[in-house]
Amino acid sequence: ISKSTAWRLEQESNTTHDDVIPKLSKLLKYPEAFFFQKGEVLPLSLSYRKRNVVAAKLMSSIEANINIYRLNMEQFLNAIRYEELKLPVLDVNKYGSPEDCAKQLRKLWKIEKGAIGNLAEILEGKGVLLLQSDFGTDRVDGHCTIALEKFPIIVTNKSLLGDRQRFTLAYELGHLVMHLYTSPSYNRDLSHEANVFAAELLMPEQDIKADLEDLSLPKLGELKKKWKASMQALLYRANDLELITDNQKRYLLQQFNQQNIRRREPKELDIPTEQYKLVRDLLTKYRTKQKLSVAQMASFLHLQAEDFIQRYNY
Repeated sequence: ISKSTAWRLEQESNTTHDDVIPKLSKLLKYPEAFFFQKGEVLPLSLSYRKRNVVAAKLMSSIEANINIYRLNMEQFLNAIRYEELKLPVLDVNKYGSPEDCAKQLRKLWKIEKGAIGNLAEILEGKGVLLLQSDFGTDRVDGHCTIALEKFPIIVTNKSLLGDRQRFTLAYELGHLVMHLYTSPSYNRDLSHEANVFAAELLMPEQDIKADLEDLSLPKLGELKKKWKASMQALLYRANDLELITDNQKRYLLQQFNQQNIRRREPKELDIPTEQYKLVRDLLTKYRTKQKLSVAQMASFLHLQAEDFIQRYNY
């Protein structure tokens, strides 16, 4: 088809294009109903955790996939009448800083002192919908969005190691509680605020300070196992808390480079990835209750069975 036809298909929602849709369905491997489902494609610019530069083509693909997840969840959550989640609203202007917002969240959710054992379990226990997707790049870690304006969703990259996955979950949670229902001024660095929130949530200043004294590469390795955070995250945390000088930080980073572990820390220190269960359990419960086959469940979400299985680890 021509570019103009493609543009009209995207823009003219009331045009059927009977001759084109079956061909698109076959080529793109989506049921014809997929192209006529209710819902809007929303911009997702606020809360990506990603590198500074990511190709526009990759971002378009990731945004499209996350929109599909959101549309799926809107369809599904309506069907099961999922109870609305009331996330805490932690305005930085009210609480003073992202660190204070993280402290308040730990207090509200009664998270015990020290390292968090399983962050995904805590989030799903509060009703946050967690999903994994193959982003096709390691330059994007995650994104959060909202379904039906009341159900928070966090999508993380399948390729993430456990430590980076946990920080990404904390980062996206920071966006949800600090920025989703407040009105941040245009000149605030929301990504930095989410990073600071995540660092305090996972590595609370009062609990970790004593651990960050007299840092060395071997000690960072031991602390990684305790705090389930990357060695570099721990190093930066120590610097942010002014427990080491900038010169000490640079020296340790030079050691990272010399040991060739700046981009990939030693495999023997890998933190296991946390498994997401809530969405899959909800889908299974609904499918069993409605006595649907996997193919019928996929059709309900306007997906082909193979895509449904892959998306939801089914």
